[in-house]
Amino acid sequence: MTFWILAPIMVAAALGILFVRKAVHAALLLAVVMISIAFLYAVMEAPFLFAVQIIVYTGAILMLFLFVMMLIGVDASDSTVETIRGQRVMATVLGLLFGTVLVVGISQVTYGTVVGLDTANSGGNVPAIANILFSRYVFAFEATSALLITAVLGAMVLAHRERLTPKATQASLAAQRIRDFGEHGKHPGPLPSPGVYARHNAVDTPALLPDGTAAESSVSRVLAARGTVRSAPALADDIDVVTAQIGDPASMPETSGKAGTPANTTEDVK
Repeated sequence: MTFWILAPIMVAAALGILFVRKAVHAALLLAVVMISIAFLYAVMEAPFLFAVQIIVYTGAILMLFLFVMMLIGVDASDSTVETIRGQRVMATVLGLLFGTVLVVGISQVTYGTVVGLDTANSGGNVPAIANILFSRYVFAFEATSALLITAVLGAMVLAHRERLTPKATQASLAAQRIRDFGEHGKHPGPLPSPGVYARHNAVDTPALLPDGTAAESSVSRVLAARGTVRSAPALADDIDVVTAQIGDPASMPETSGKAGTPANTTEDVK
């Protein structure tokens, strides 16, 4: 019963991963698939795989995906230019062939009662897995661990960069900023924070320069690529309302008391 409930959800989420436009939504749909698989492990009386699926895949690897998405941003668009002639047609044909093989293979599967789980888990699921890993499959287990350690060390070696120049100090950085200002006119100080001299201090509100124009460098490129940066024309109505309230105090909303009556009057004090 659990399989027939989770299977359509998993298929719908997997299809959503292929068709959604935002990477964050695809990651959330991937979490739905992983959590559904974890529940299937729990139903099949495999608590160890259930915990590993939740902690390792859904918790660690998926969070790694989201962390990488935040690092690379969303302002890079995929190229739609076909660099290899005929690759789309070939991908379509191979996809149809794979789908046909999958459908034929599933149609020939016969469902029967699962046997042997009670015997395998007689002493507990986790002790049984530990007994198998460290007895019958100890060589494969140690070889896999050595392979993973080698991969981690290789990644560290590839990511390491030798320092070819001396480390910059605060004095050298300050001198370089002054040289950039004199040669290229680059601002020597830090960039203005979002919302400086503006009506809002949100990250999507650009700072205002002394002449009243917006400073584009004060807003993240990611927000600019998403098109969620606030602009002065979009806030024109709010500015008109605030200006009218400042010019006419009677039009300002009351914070207490009845409507149209000041909150504290001379009669109230008496």
